[in-house]
Amino acid sequence: MGIALLGMAHPLISKFIQNKTWTTEPLRVAFVAIMYGLTIASLVLLHRARPPLWRAVFATLTGMGLVLLGCQPEIFRRGNEWYASHYYFGMTAALLMVFSLAIVQDIYQDRKHRWRIAHTILNSIALLFFIGQAMTGARDLLEIPLHWQSPVVYTLYDPNCLNQPCNVQVTAPPGQFNPKQPLNVQISGAPPSP
Repeated sequence: MGIALLGMAHPLISKFIQNKTWTTEPLRVAFVAIMYGLTIASLVLLHRARPPLWRAVFATLTGMGLVLLGCQPEIFRRGNEWYASHYYFGMTAALLMVFSLAIVQDIYQDRKHRWRIAHTILNSIALLFFIGQAMTGARDLLEIPLHWQSPVVYTLYDPNCLNQPCNVQVTAPPGQFNPKQPLNVQISGAPPSP
């Protein structure tokens, strides 16, 4: 669950800074910051809670916080392919882990081992989601450019190379390649035949 929170913090913070969201939507930025803090607090209290009612309350609050943070537009979700989405695999695994954390006390008190069997089944299902997350994470990382690659990659999307020949020149950022020599990227596209 901590990994899910860290995984959502990076795109939220970096895109808030990049888009200067605090100037256009200060209430949403405050809401996200408060929800992030409350979700962490709920997770800590869930870990410390002993009575079943409080474990259920804090598990529900932690799950709601994860979902609300994940619904922010800055989070890359791949909604059109939800069945093979890194976000949905991770969110499902995190929610299963929240439930597993909520039933830990019951596992040790149950004499018939029903909670232990449920815990084993849930963790096995979560393992499958983690495996799916490993595969989709590699795919998504290859689609999202690194911060030093972004200027080059996004410059390639700007020209309309399908309708006209294109020539894109991008200077290498400092510290990458040879700063004195420009990085020339040639894109040539012939106009489509009618």
